[in-house]
Amino acid sequence: MIDRHAHRRERLRERLHEAGLQALLVSSPANRFYLSGFELHDPQCNESAGLLIVDAAGKDWLLTDPRYEIAAAKVWPKERLFIYTSPKIQQVRNFLAGLNYNALGFESRAMSYDFHAELKDHIVLAPTQNMVEMLRRIKDEYEIALMEASCKLNHEVFAMVPDLLQPGRTERDIAWEMEKLFRERGAQELAFPTIVGVNANAAQPHAVPDNTPVREDCLVLVDAGARLNAYCSDQTRTFWVGAAPPDGFKRTMDLVRKAQDAAIAAIRPGKPVAEAYHLVKSFFRDYLVDERFNHGLGHGIGLETHEAPSLGPHDKTILAPGMIVTVEPGLYYPEWGGIRWEYMILVTEDGCRIL
Repeated sequence: MIDRHAHRRERLRERLHEAGLQALLVSSPANRFYLSGFELHDPQCNESAGLLIVDAAGKDWLLTDPRYEIAAAKVWPKERLFIYTSPKIQQVRNFLAGLNYNALGFESRAMSYDFHAELKDHIVLAPTQNMVEMLRRIKDEYEIALMEASCKLNHEVFAMVPDLLQPGRTERDIAWEMEKLFRERGAQELAFPTIVGVNANAAQPHAVPDNTPVREDCLVLVDAGARLNAYCSDQTRTFWVGAAPPDGFKRTMDLVRKAQDAAIAAIRPGKPVAEAYHLVKSFFRDYLVDERFNHGLGHGIGLETHEAPSLGPHDKTILAPGMIVTVEPGLYYPEWGGIRWEYMILVTEDGCRIL
């Protein structure tokens, strides 16, 4: 069986050679996991589970502390494992300095200022951006299968959401019930905190569920995703609770769904990602509602809920087979609510398909 993580590191080595770097110090948790299989998450925002050194000559190292020694040994050769204790920073600094790199790349978006300050006088550091993220944009067949399974779970849970939208239930109640449904069906965790917005709360694209209750004849926007086998799903639906939605709801929903259909039809290899965004913005402009569309059209998704590329107006990425992105146009009105509809889309050799 192919060692997927080793294969990914070989692909990264090609990029290191192109950049003239002897090694890359990987501190982003998702990148560390992608390249090694070790610890997708850091324990806390102010702690680290460890660092990975990908060496252009193949002499890779995994650095971690005693809490993770057993876990690290399950996925990494013990002879290439460095276990540091307190004082952590000094031990890591001395270890890195002892490797005698002329230029050690580091992930400028993932390394803290304090850590950089401790290293810079002892090691020649070269900032890099997106060295690993560029690899992660294209999912292989194994990753696509995992993401299809995660998305399938999301569809299963969303099929049960209408039964949860009972008058009297609060946004918090619904979010909690959805989390239980995900976990009972195998999810390791949520991909992100579930968004539930009733009426005017739905005008906030990232609304935080509160004690607002569902009422008869109201709209409810729900945005949720699961992490299954390390990979995320992310979908949004907007529901009407009651017998007959008003004309404003129906008209807005119709515009959102037509905009989404147009965007999906435009997604294919060789096209700039920004083109789909501008198409939707222009569509909404024709109906004088473009100012109500106040976020990007979507984003890449994989080990992280939001990853490259961004389907926004300024991303210069060219779509390629294997990319998985969300397409989620929305229109928002503070006085009564918002409507968003979201699919996950796989770019294929000749177009795309909805997962």
